[in-house]
Amino acid sequence: MHQPEDQAAGIEIALWPYSENEGDWSRWMQSLSPDERERAATYRFDQDRASFIAGRYLLRRLLSEHIGTPPNKVPLSPDNRGKLRLEGRERPQFSLANADGLVAVAVASGCDHVGIDCERVDTEIEAAAVDTYCSADERRWLAELPAPERARAAVALWTLKESHLKALGVGLREDPRNVAFSWKDGIPDMVDGGDRDRRWHHRLVESGSQHVVALAACSRSGFPRISTRLFQDDNMPSE
Repeated sequence: MHQPEDQAAGIEIALWPYSENEGDWSRWMQSLSPDERERAATYRFDQDRASFIAGRYLLRRLLSEHIGTPPNKVPLSPDNRGKLRLEGRERPQFSLANADGLVAVAVASGCDHVGIDCERVDTEIEAAAVDTYCSADERRWLAELPAPERARAAVALWTLKESHLKALGVGLREDPRNVAFSWKDGIPDMVDGGDRDRRWHHRLVESGSQHVVALAACSRSGFPRISTRLFQDDNMPSE
């Protein structure tokens, strides 16, 4: 089932530079499902465990607001490609990303697909890796940039491609070189043999932190209205 074509598309983005306090992690766990709590316990490193718990906590908090269900009762399950879905619902579409102290969640209405990705701005990407995910035109564009700009632009391209592939639910099973971008007035524009599917929209989102955040959305009703906020974890532990 698709949204009516005249329904305005909107995307809520929540960014959360979460706490590294283990006491907070225990509280967040109360909003997770039993399966998620078991999975959290399997992480070997505290940093990875905190990232997983914070991501699912934020996702459940936002979806709870949209569907009117307590966070730990939000019915999440992976589809046959491993992409999380709401059981029995096609809407809202949503996407989750984690990167070194930041969680980003996008929840969309009126969109057929949405994907979000984030990476540290100082992530080092080797030249050999650039060759594996950038098209020939993108590599030429990067090569023409001053070195300081080139490093950030390479990270931006990676997050844009990741957000698009996450929106499709295919991840890196698709060759990222098949998803190429150019820039028009500072805005990323997906290209495909000189043209692109005009339902797709891509943006780099201001994160207010040392992260690059990219959004991809497919909407038949025009460019989605985007609202971005820093998530405030104001829930207190249960008495």
